[in-house]
Amino acid sequence: MESCTTEHSSDMLNSHLPESSSHYIPVKLEEYEPPVFSAKKLLKKAKESCQCDRRSIVTFFLKLFPIFEWLPRYSIKTQLLGDIISGLLVGIVAIPQSISYSILASQDPIYGLYTNFFSAIIYFFMATSHHNCVGSFGVLCLMIGESVNRQLKLAGFESGVGASSLENVTLNGTVACDKSCYAITVATTLTFLVGLYQILLGVFQLGFISTYLSEPLLSGFVTGSSLTILTSQMNLLLGLKIPRHDGMGSFILTWIEIFKYIQQTNICDLVTSLIALILIVPIKEINSLYKDKMKAPFPMELLVVIAGTLLSYFFNFKERYKSNICGNIPTGFKQPVVPDMSLLPNVALDALPIAIIGFAMTVSLSEIFGKKHGYPVRANQEMIAIGMGNLIPSFFYCFASCAALSKTLLKESTGCHTQISSLISSFVLLLVLLWIAPLFYSLQTCILGVVTIVNLRGGLRKFFDTPKMWRISKIDTVIWWVTMLSSSLVSTELGLLIGVCFSLLCIIFRTQRPRATLLGKVSDSEIYEDQFTYKKINSIANIKIYRFDTSLYYANKDYFKRSLFQKTGVNPSLIAAMQQKGKEKNENCFSFKFNCRKVTKKEAKKASTDVPVPSIDMHTLIIDCGAMQFLDSVGLSVLKETRQDYKKIGIQVLLANCNPSLRHLLQAGGWLTGMEDSELLPFHSIHAAVQFAVKQSQAQRKSKVVKDSFLSSEAQDLSKDSSLDEPL
Repeated sequence: MESCTTEHSSDMLNSHLPESSSHYIPVKLEEYEPPVFSAKKLLKKAKESCQCDRRSIVTFFLKLFPIFEWLPRYSIKTQLLGDIISGLLVGIVAIPQSISYSILASQDPIYGLYTNFFSAIIYFFMATSHHNCVGSFGVLCLMIGESVNRQLKLAGFESGVGASSLENVTLNGTVACDKSCYAITVATTLTFLVGLYQILLGVFQLGFISTYLSEPLLSGFVTGSSLTILTSQMNLLLGLKIPRHDGMGSFILTWIEIFKYIQQTNICDLVTSLIALILIVPIKEINSLYKDKMKAPFPMELLVVIAGTLLSYFFNFKERYKSNICGNIPTGFKQPVVPDMSLLPNVALDALPIAIIGFAMTVSLSEIFGKKHGYPVRANQEMIAIGMGNLIPSFFYCFASCAALSKTLLKESTGCHTQISSLISSFVLLLVLLWIAPLFYSLQTCILGVVTIVNLRGGLRKFFDTPKMWRISKIDTVIWWVTMLSSSLVSTELGLLIGVCFSLLCIIFRTQRPRATLLGKVSDSEIYEDQFTYKKINSIANIKIYRFDTSLYYANKDYFKRSLFQKTGVNPSLIAAMQQKGKEKNENCFSFKFNCRKVTKKEAKKASTDVPVPSIDMHTLIIDCGAMQFLDSVGLSVLKETRQDYKKIGIQVLLANCNPSLRHLLQAGGWLTGMEDSELLPFHSIHAAVQFAVKQSQAQRKSKVVKDSFLSSEAQDLSKDSSLDEPL
């Protein structure tokens, strides 16, 4: 009768186990032998790389100057016309932008023309990108202007916008320098350091630094900087003479100054600004909407600049209405000078974020258009190219530059094929520098402010993308808002730093509290998925499969254990303590080998209910390590501790889906120490671990049946012996 009952219970248990579980076959993989470190091989390789033969020199120069790779294959018939049209259009658009961005960088207008001319020529020789348009960029000009104004205040100059001052300082101990001269001296020194930083980063192949500037972070930074630029240009649009605020809180302080002096608005500048906005903005929107159908965008900015200059000249806006104008713009080029090295300590810190932002914008745009048009882009070479495009022009009165988004999009959409178009754009600027520049003498600065603000449309439009971003990723949206607000309300440099730190904290937070869940089996398959996400997922009797969706390391070790106990419903430490407490209370009451006092059935029942021990509905815990990229020493200790804790209450712990690095770490860390079966090394799949656990469970049940039958016969003999001691 007892054997029938045992067989029936065994059949009931087997009905809950997965099919073909008894056919478990362990998988043995043979690894390749790891490469042995050899100092001789390393020295040989270093010697080969340092050889200065003709072939290595040619290879070095081809990598340093990619123009020699693509220029011999240049097709005049199919590519030249597109490059000429694109170069002419970009050059025309660059004229008003160069002048307006010079004002933003606290420089005279001529220096913006110099910057766009020289940087494009150097980038032409050294760039791997065929479509990037390098020149003055609004965000960089804002950061340069803030740094220049700080140094102007330290030198004793009044804060203003690039105008000459009667005050002078002694430069390098010999040369007397007015405000305009000192401003460009600071800017060239800053640009020299920016280029040096970028070249060093490229030489040491540290381009991966830009990966920490994620797309939401860069987008939020550009939008916040756009708000700051817009604020800084409002005094030009209104014709107000207010001190320029830089640094922390400049955004709020500037608006306070604007409302404080709003009654002093120059009506001529205000009307001119409104008319320019009404003319430029709709045409820019039409150019954007119909860019695929239009052969070339309508150059409304240039026409407004020309018309505004003519009207200001013939109606004498400066004398009649006290309107601010550009003033004298000289022609030709100045003799190159070495940047003032005494200013290097003052601007060393300011140059670092400018170098990183400039590189990040250049590489991101080059990679976008490289993928679109199917040619390779080398990030480190791009860093060297933009670095040289800043280092060399710093000797020619230029400020820092990088790839400009609006001009790059214009360049690509108007048929550009190669960097030949950059030469055409530089030729257009050369004409302006040699002959046309003085004609902009009467141009109102309010029109330049309008040109700057209109080109901020791309950054300001990001506000409308935040609802979509929120639906896709809430954390990325929070990063965007934090970076945007800190860049505008605090300061540009600190805003970037705050955004990077907050982004890294979000990554740490994601790994500290990742998703943790229990897995079940998809019916009639070897696939295991989340029980709480998908329907019709079957749980496996007495086996729990736990997935932790990130690497296990010191920062999330507590969360790993807490979520494991919560999901499985078994806290091994508590259960072991309960079992030990119950054992200590009852061991004297049910021992047959020692002389114990007799207890009644009522007392025995009371003793057994004093310490309720919860039932355990599993014999195996499988941890899915598929999402764990690495383990540190703390994570390994947590896994070993978890295995020991569960072992105390009769539950074995198995690991599945471990990558090779985890396997090596587990072997070196002693995961197999004290184990009899080498198959308990991490399994290659969850299904293999389940099959192994089922096979072990069946074997244990069979041995238990034999043991129970033996103990039951012994218990019957003991009960007969104890009945003889009972009173008649």
